[in-house]
Amino acid sequence: MLEKMRILTVDDEPDILEFIKYNLEKAGFIVDTSSNGKDAFDKALVFKPHLILLDIMMPEMDGIEVCRLLREKEEFNNTVVVFLTARNEDYSEIAGFDVGGDDYITKPIRPRVLVSRLNALLRRRVVEDTEKVMLFGDLSIDNEKMVIMVGEKEINLAKKEFELLNLLSSKPGKVFTRSEIFNKVWGMDLLVGERTIDVHIRKIREKIGNAYIKTIKGIGYKFNF
Repeated sequence: MLEKMRILTVDDEPDILEFIKYNLEKAGFIVDTSSNGKDAFDKALVFKPHLILLDIMMPEMDGIEVCRLLREKEEFNNTVVVFLTARNEDYSEIAGFDVGGDDYITKPIRPRVLVSRLNALLRRRVVEDTEKVMLFGDLSIDNEKMVIMVGEKEINLAKKEFELLNLLSSKPGKVFTRSEIFNKVWGMDLLVGERTIDVHIRKIREKIGNAYIKTIKGIGYKFNF
């Protein structure tokens, strides 16, 4: 990962907190700690962690309530929340997932296993964020908002133009055959003419430039990056 990931570790047992902090920092994370739920919530607002490792049974505010309050704030929608607890009852696990927890780990756990689990969760977070906004040099494609930018300029694409560009850019370098493009973008629309794909490709190139989409003669198209 290019960016150092920030982890907020929350536990009311000082020895466990120190042990986890040491191992996470050794693994390359930036770590802050808290020993109670209320302080953890306040620290999260300032520290902006990528992941919160959260005990359930804590003074002042338990981990379930902390997670619930954080999930009410839009800025924590993509923050990974992992419950790390000695409690292994089903109802505790269900309660954790119900308030928006991403994973539930039972103590004790070996440091290497913990680091591996957290890395996997953070990788998934990065992938999910990347899928929403794809960057290719000056070109950005926001799949969620259906917005195309070239540099600072917003590009207006028709719905099928966007879907076609989105398909090709989803796998840069892959050659999409004409029939594959037709099936995935137009599906069962039998009113579409034979040259429809070519017309849409031409219009996309007019708007974003010729560099991104390459014609593979007699086969189809691929996204170049």
